[in-house]
Order: sequence, then C-alpha cells, then structure tokens
Amino acid sequence: MASPRLRKLLFAAVAAAALAASALVQDRLHRDRDALGLTRTAALENAPPVLAFTTVALGGFRGLIANALWIRMNQLQEDGQYFEMVQLADWITKLTPTVAQVWVHLAWNMAYNVSVQIPDLEARWPWVRRGIELLRDEGLRYNPRDVLIYRELGWHFQHKMGADMDDAHWVYKRAWAAEMSRIFGDGRPDWDALINPQTDEQRERARLLREVYKMDPAIARRVDETYGPLEWRLPEAHAIYWAFLGLENTPNEQQRIQLRRVIFQSMQLAFRRGRFTAVGAPVDESGLRRFEIGPNLEIVAKVHQAFEDMMRDEPEYRDNIATGHKNFLRDASYFLYTHNREDEARRWFQTARTTYTNAIPEGRTLDDYAVARVTEVVGETSRDRVTAALEGLLSRAYFSLAIGDEDQAVALHRLAARAWERYARETEYRVTRGNERVLVDRVQLDPLPALRSRVLNRLLEPQEGLEPLLAAQLLTALRLPPGTTNVAPAQVPAATNRPPATFQPR
Repeated sequence: MASPRLRKLLFAAVAAAALAASALVQDRLHRDRDALGLTRTAALENAPPVLAFTTVALGGFRGLIANALWIRMNQLQEDGQYFEMVQLADWITKLTPTVAQVWVHLAWNMAYNVSVQIPDLEARWPWVRRGIELLRDEGLRYNPRDVLIYRELGWHFQHKMGADMDDAHWVYKRAWAAEMSRIFGDGRPDWDALINPQTDEQRERARLLREVYKMDPAIARRVDETYGPLEWRLPEAHAIYWAFLGLENTPNEQQRIQLRRVIFQSMQLAFRRGRFTAVGAPVDESGLRRFEIGPNLEIVAKVHQAFEDMMRDEPEYRDNIATGHKNFLRDASYFLYTHNREDEARRWFQTARTTYTNAIPEGRTLDDYAVARVTEVVGETSRDRVTAALEGLLSRAYFSLAIGDEDQAVALHRLAARAWERYARETEYRVTRGNERVLVDRVQLDPLPALRSRVLNRLLEPQEGLEPLLAAQLLTALRLPPGTTNVAPAQVPAATNRPPATFQPR
C-alpha cells in the first residue's frame, strides 16, 4: 500500500496534468464560445451605474439579475407603465442575448399583449412594429441560426399583421404597405435595381431595404421566383422571406419542419389575399391610396405543389393536409371562375374531382358549383337572402369595373345572371289556371335589369355611394355621361364594353 506521501504526490501529478490539459483546450473553448455567440461581456447601456457595475462584477449571476428585472417588468405592465417596461426589457435582452426564448417572449409581449390594451387603434402599430424589430434587428444579430426567432418573426407577419384577429389589422396593413411602397414601388419589384442600383433613388431604396429592414434583395428575388410572384407590400411575402432565410441558416432538419410550415401556411394566405389593388385618391401624406386585397391567382400551381410537398414531408399529418388541399382546389376553381379565367378554373375543378372523389358532388358542373357558392344554400327560397346575394355579386362587379379589373367585372356579372336563372328555375312550379297549366315563381325575384339598376344607382349616389374618383371611373367604363346618378333599368348598359361571347345580359 502506497504511503501517504506518495499518494499526495500522485494526486498532485494528476491535478497538474489536468490543469495542463485544460490550458491546451482553453483557447479552443473561447473561440467556440465566440463563434456560437455564448460570450457576452459588454456592460449595459443607459443602465444605472450600480446595475452596470453589479452586472459585470457578478458575471455568471446575470441570470439572477435578469429574473429580478423580469418580475419588475411584469409588475410595470400590470400597472400600465409601458415605456418603463420597455427599458427593462432592453436590459433583460442585454443580460441574456443568446437565449432565444427571451427575445421571443418580449417581442410577443409587445406585439400581442401590450398593443391590444391600447384603445387607440392607430397607437397600437408602434408596439407591433417594435416587436418585429426586436426579433429582426436584435434577436437575429445574436442568434443568427436559431429557428425559434425566424419562426416567430414569420408568425408576426403572417398572423399579427396579415390576419384579421386584431381590430387594428387594417392599421398595420396600411402602415406596412406605405413603408414597403417606398422600396418596392407600386407594382412588381425591380429586383435588378435593388441588387445593383444605378441612380440615387435606386441606391436609397436599396439602402432602406438592407439597413433598415435587414433584407437582402438577392434573397428576396429568390423567394419571389420560388414561391411567387408575391406582393411585397403585404405581410405574407415577408413571412415567407424570413422563414426561407431561416431554412438557409438552420442545419437541424427537425427544426426546419417548423419553417416549412410557416412558408406553407403563408402561401395559402397569399393565395387567398395576396393581390394588392390601389383604389381612389391618396389618403395621407405618404401618397398611399386606399387598397383592396384579393386572391393572388398567379400562384395557384405553386400552392398546389406546396400542399403535395407537405403531404410527402409530413405523412403523419397527411389526412389533415389533404383536407386543406381539397378545399384549396375548390377555392381555386371558384376564384379563377369569378375572375374570368374559365379555362384554368375548369382545369383545377377537374383536378379536384379526380384527386378527391368527394370534393365535388356527382354530376355538378363548374357553373353549377360557382352558382352554389353564391349563398352556400342551393335551392334557397328566401327572397330577401337571394336578392342580397345577387346584389352583393353585382355590387362587387361594378366596383371591380371602377378600379379597372374588367375581367372580374365580366365574370361576376355572368355569375349573377346564371345564379338568377338557377334560382328562378328551381323555385318555379306549375298550377292550373282555367284550362291550362302555367308556371309560377314562388320566390318572385326582381328582374335582373332592375337589380342592376338598383345596385348601380346606390353606388352612384353622391353621399353614400362610391367616392367621386371611383364613381367617375365607373361612369367612364360604362360610357355614361359624367355626373349621372340615376339610371333606369332599361338604360343600364352591359357590365363592360367587351363582354365574352357567353355573356348575354337578360
């Protein structure tokens, strides 16, 4: 048995060897920590001297300080002291910059929890924008490969700004569209000018995109070519951009599934509401006009492919995705039909029928299906509801004509005519009068010219109708004299000066 002295010498040798080994790997550990963003030693900015000193002195105890600040921040939020809360949030992120959950929670808190407590809808936008900036400008700076931040950033665009769950969602959309119009203009983006700007104006737009919004125009063009054409004035395109960028920076395949879902969901939304149409005169000093959003029919094939890719990549959810795919194919058929693109509508209608046997009732044609979508109740016998459905179609048709969407105007007028005929036919029955059997319409719809006249006169009414510019554009499209406010049923012109051969006003 070794003597105590020998054991001490042995232990000392082992300790010395361990210290020498740690010294050999210390530099490598420091380099790895820096590369992974795990080292953070800068003092807090704008913090009280005691807090700044304590933070540096305690080092590894920063987490305890962050917890104390977090408790205080929650109390300030409950008391409605939002600006003081923001300062504490800033300190918390500086204490724990590499913890992605901190950035995600604080951004969510500002964009979702704080914003909705503000009754002034216009005043909510700065909080939503600040939540986005926290993730985009700061969170990704310290966590460039963290899938959670990319996913949450995409979700803020997709859900908070893009969806209609918040009463102020149109405020967010208008504000974002005004900002993006400064960069992308009023139509399709000029990617070459953004990537290689030649003029002062182009250089300023490229600078804003890169420095303020932290977007790379070359990557944005790849996104547009892969999933678009997209409307970059609307939030769904930006949700896709940040999820795509996350895929480029996230090596973990399991985590990449979350980003693919953001892209998949945002493409569905872009299909339904990804078309931007400016209407009327500018509404504010930014020069932005009021705008309508509608389906982006140019990406139908790519959304269809996205559904098939998701069913292949996530077989455990195949049945749920297939249900959404079936509804998408039916919607694509209807939207294309109501935008006067019947050949494409029939192709996707047939795809729906052959892919899912229960997608379309047996024997129903595309025309029948489109008419059934008008009120969702085929054979409806309420005169008021049928009339409201038809007037809704006609109102939308005239509005489309006023903003220059002639194809949709033609298609909606044609659909209204076919719906009128369908309802009239399904509500007729025969009775005996004298020595003969005659047809009686139990719904007794107004004649279609009368419906057109009523809707048109409502839109041309100076006080309650369209704004003057749109009313003037509608009169021009219909070749009616300027200032006309009343048109008799017999004088109502066709919906457009170039109706298709199948469109015959009754």
